Amino acid sequence: MEFIPRKLGLALVLLIALVPMAGAWAEASNPVIGTWKLNPKRSKFSPGPAPQSMTVKFEAVGEGVKLTAEGIGPDGKPTLLEYTANYDGKDYPLKGSPVADTVSLKRIDERTAQRTDKKDGKVVQTLTRVMAKDGKSFTVTTKGKNAKGQTIHNVTVFEKQ
Repeated sequence: MEFIPRKLGLALVLLIALVPMAGAWAEASNPVIGTWKLNPKRSKFSPGPAPQSMTVKFEAVGEGVKLTAEGIGPDGKPTLLEYTANYDGKDYPLKGSPVADTVSLKRIDERTAQRTDKKDGKVVQTLTRVMAKDGKSFTVTTKGKNAKGQTIHNVTVFEKQ
């Protein structure tokens, strides 16, 4: 009878040891995790102008991501955008955006995710991110309004760093 509790004890020890690895598995299953740089030559900004530069960092946080986007805007001023959100369609605070105060994320499929930006509960932009099959770049299509109220349709390409 003493043999059975030892087996259960060993199973429990293995389970406890493997649980922290679940976060690493989740990170590995999300190909967007990492640092990405805007490729302005492959991107299109309508109506424009384009930012001078942008680097985006995605970090795994629980079942979601933390995004930090730093760059230089078209006016030469530094920009910083941040959020931490799960892929559950719920609204989370968005910092640094001139047009929105919340963001929600939703997975469409294994390579596609959708982000919805809102201001005071009203949708102002929808961003659809599609990861390249090789995992070396992703494209974001942004539709909505900019800070001037103009209709935008941007297609931006980011490359893995």
